[in-house]
Amino acid sequence: MISLRAWRNCSAKTRVTTVASAVMALVCVFASLMLLMAAPPPPLYGSAAVLAGFIGGSLLLIAATALVTYRMMSKTLQPVRAISGKLATIQSSNLSERVPLPSHDDEFKELARATNQALERAQAAIQEQLRFASDTSHDLRNPLAAMRAEIEDSLVGREETDWAETADRLLESVERLQELVGNLLEISRLDAGVAGHHDLLNLAVLVAGELDHRQSKVRVVRRFSSGVMVNGDRIGLTRLLNNLMDNAERHAHSSVRVAVEHRGDAAVLEVHDDGSGVPPEQREIIFERFARLQEARAKDAGGSGLGLSIARQIAEDHGGTLTVEDSPSGARFVARFPRPAAPAPLSG
Repeated sequence: MISLRAWRNCSAKTRVTTVASAVMALVCVFASLMLLMAAPPPPLYGSAAVLAGFIGGSLLLIAATALVTYRMMSKTLQPVRAISGKLATIQSSNLSERVPLPSHDDEFKELARATNQALERAQAAIQEQLRFASDTSHDLRNPLAAMRAEIEDSLVGREETDWAETADRLLESVERLQELVGNLLEISRLDAGVAGHHDLLNLAVLVAGELDHRQSKVRVVRRFSSGVMVNGDRIGLTRLLNNLMDNAERHAHSSVRVAVEHRGDAAVLEVHDDGSGVPPEQREIIFERFARLQEARAKDAGGSGLGLSIARQIAEDHGGTLTVEDSPSGARFVARFPRPAAPAPLSG
């Protein structure tokens, strides 16, 4: 057991050299046995000097095989040492560096390419995290600064301050802060891959129930098909719907149309407002975190720019998609989910 453990802990060079030497030793032993078994026996072993020369030559051949194999393996594994040495120097602060590519097109070059691609992904992820942290800090600081300024102004003229009115203004900042923190918690949960419990749900029933509890500022027109089933997390799908409705109500002039229906092999949820719409070149930008178009900032200065990003991530976690599609007017958000597979018929 000890020798086996030691063998497993040996380097690749040591293993290959040992195997090559053992093979050469077996060849020499086999050759000697063939000579001993020959009939009539050759006069090879009649002389001690000849026998000693044969044994010495075999040992020399084995040593030469070990030396050549060791040097060949050292040269062969040199790109691996270069890659591992470079990786040892790369830290989170210098992820822009890359490992060297070997000159030969072989498996080691493929390893170096794959390593560089992994470093590129890690660099992009860290840059995204840094940008996310910066944007988050900025958005958290705004309501806190507003609350501080409101409190300080009220304390300066505390005799003339209408504390009920001040409390109302502070409550607006608290609600904005609470919404932002809730969105950040949801993003953390989604990024961590924490999946909710998925059930077979009637999408039309879920959407209708949620709309019944909303106090919409505009007219909501419904168009639901029956039997639109999805496998999904009720809380996640509810969050997706509310984020789309919040966005639609913020930009709508007078009405929002909500549709649930089957289209091909997909269950579709569509939220369509009658606002000014989204320019085609910005239809992907609006799904980026903290991305807010100029119109959105003008309509709601307190928005976080996270709602649509969360909605798309929820759709993708359900195996679906969320896109902005063409429409004569307004913005038409379309979420598609795979329809659940039909249950297998019972045999028998």
